[in-house]
Amino acid sequence: MTNSNWINEFPIAQRWAPTRPEVIQLYSFPTSNGVKISIALEEMGLDYEAHRVTLSDADVKSDAFLSLNPNNKIPAIIDPDGPESAPIGLFESGAILIYLAEKSGMLLPEGAGRYEAIKWLMFQMGGVGPMFGQLGFFFKFAGADIEDPRPRERYVNEAARLLNVIETQLDGREWIAGDYSIADIALAPWIGALEFYGAQDAVGWEKFERTKAYLDRFMARPAVQRGRNIPPREG
Repeated sequence: MTNSNWINEFPIAQRWAPTRPEVIQLYSFPTSNGVKISIALEEMGLDYEAHRVTLSDADVKSDAFLSLNPNNKIPAIIDPDGPESAPIGLFESGAILIYLAEKSGMLLPEGAGRYEAIKWLMFQMGGVGPMFGQLGFFFKFAGADIEDPRPRERYVNEAARLLNVIETQLDGREWIAGDYSIADIALAPWIGALEFYGAQDAVGWEKFERTKAYLDRFMARPAVQRGRNIPPREG
């Protein structure tokens, strides 16, 4: 199969048509989850084409998008040059990060360091992402109108607990798992989301000095600055 013939195998390509079908196709939106992949691609120097898939039902619940990700969540990718030179479609940001790291040979160390990075990647996927996302729901979105304080208090307390785990891990480290890795690319955008949610004061952000410095280091990276705006919010 040539690098362009994959289009016939993936219905999503009929709606979000590639202009460069030979490169990695990214289907995403610049949320905390979405920018993980654009930042990784920028850091790794992999050639790709970004397609703007909004969070509206018209996009993520469309037949075209569901054909690639039945869980109707961004991000997702197609790599026309996957394992054994065959095209591959992937969803779940953690799985995509591991795949891209292995493809590029970057940002995922060998030996014990590999599992240290994956461990902290899973910490983000299973803890920080879901819990911070719920915090955002009760601070910025529809849950903010709920009068019962208990849901909000639950996620404030859990977010503060997770931040304390991060703060402790960063003692004597610049990056969460040693060297800069896909674990940082997964974690830091979610830490940054606390400001977007307007929840920093609630979780006691000012006392997490190492975490604040960590986020600043991450945001200062040129690839991060580029990747945070890919694809652009406005089409």
